Amino acid sequence: MENNTPDNSSGIKASWNNFLRNSSNKKLTVSTILVLLVTLFLLSNFLTYNETRTGTEIHDPVLALFNPVNLTWLIFALIYFGLLIGIFHFVQNPPVLIRALLTYSFLALIRICMMYSIPLDPPAEMISLTDPFVELFGTGSTLDRDLFFSGHTSTMFMLFLLAYKRLYKKLFLAGVVLVGASVILQHAHYTIDVLVAPFVAYAGYRIAGKIVDRAVKS
Repeated sequence: MENNTPDNSSGIKASWNNFLRNSSNKKLTVSTILVLLVTLFLLSNFLTYNETRTGTEIHDPVLALFNPVNLTWLIFALIYFGLLIGIFHFVQNPPVLIRALLTYSFLALIRICMMYSIPLDPPAEMISLTDPFVELFGTGSTLDRDLFFSGHTSTMFMLFLLAYKRLYKKLFLAGVVLVGASVILQHAHYTIDVLVAPFVAYAGYRIAGKIVDRAVKS
């Protein structure tokens, strides 16, 4: 019996060939990639600039309850593992992948606006959240002021929202809880940074969904 499910390379290729056969879908795909690239460029430059600013340190009663714990490797393992699973899952469904890229772009743009409007100093006992892979290759710099809101938590919640199979939803929801708790335990974020993140992720997800629903042609 022929397998017509998109859970293999031939199925994925057929899904994308069918999706890109429509010129409107092609334009949406190209536009989405361009928006993502521009957004990543803006975010990278803003984060570098943002490290030179001074802000306000928040008294966080939750962080005051415990000393920070270094969970850097766990946090980035969860994030990178989640992203790999997400890409594998979403690439099988072109409209979902497009929505994912647009959602992430909106999240990044909203983060830029919020960080610019609400400059914060890091928690006093913060253990810097340094990407171990960046450290391994000796490039980049540690970012301590990309605080409001938590990009790691919002990204994981975005993956949860976009997942369309129950197993993936369960995995990503567990990731949201673990990542959110971990960045708080490490004092890498204020509690409010983590609590706000899912709401912003949901807003970006809905906006991207409206665009994709109107633009995608069958």
